[in-house]
Amino acid sequence: MGQRVTLPQIAQMKEASQRIVSVTAYDYTFAKLVDSAGVDIILVGDSLGMVVQGHDTTLPVTMDDMIYHTSAVVRGSQRAMVICDFPFGICQSPKEKVLAAAIRIMKESGCDGVKIEGGEVVADTIRYLTKQRIPVVAHVGLTPQSVKFFGGFKVQGRQESEAEKILADALAVEAAGAFAVVLEGIPPKLASQITAKLTIPTIGIGAGVECDGQVLVIYDLLGLYGDFKPKFVKHYLQGGDLIQNALKEFAKEVRAGEFPGAEHQ
Repeated sequence: MGQRVTLPQIAQMKEASQRIVSVTAYDYTFAKLVDSAGVDIILVGDSLGMVVQGHDTTLPVTMDDMIYHTSAVVRGSQRAMVICDFPFGICQSPKEKVLAAAIRIMKESGCDGVKIEGGEVVADTIRYLTKQRIPVVAHVGLTPQSVKFFGGFKVQGRQESEAEKILADALAVEAAGAFAVVLEGIPPKLASQITAKLTIPTIGIGAGVECDGQVLVIYDLLGLYGDFKPKFVKHYLQGGDLIQNALKEFAKEVRAGEFPGAEHQ
């Protein structure tokens, strides 16, 4: 097994203006495919609550859920850095409990670090974790765990006061020791300004092309999740249609007594 992508390598990619490729995946089989494609970071997102478990938001996802899925992704990958989302409720705890949660995640799943939603409000927590040598990716802008507060999955930072707050959040998490920051659902101009100001890489999702890297959910990228399609999502494959056609063909052959054929017995 080769060495995984490291924190210094991610930092060097920003310095060299080399774009960082990230994909959100949740299981062994997809992790193998993503890893073999040369992706730099696999994020195991609590978005699994929506695209895997069928919830309307990410809020019901538990610590056990995250460890289960992250463990599968680690087993399916060799090169990519694997980062696990903190589920909702962890960062609202005292920082000692947050540290215990991070240690549990890394020990039980084998991942390379954790991702925390929030800016200035979680900066002290990020600082505490990074002093204990826990690698942290921050996440600002549209933070899905705050969907009830925002009143839905809405673009953030359109108003000047919002934009200033998001910039302050990004600067705060950088100062606290995060090694990268996800910028989600913000105007491209704001994402470009943040990327230029930070020394750590920015990874965009719905934040324009000027970020240091991009991330998409594997189910969105492959056209598998059909409940809704955000504007920023590009379907690189109509996977849902292809799979449905294959299933219909299977059902047709079974009902016609054509499957299994002699070669499958």
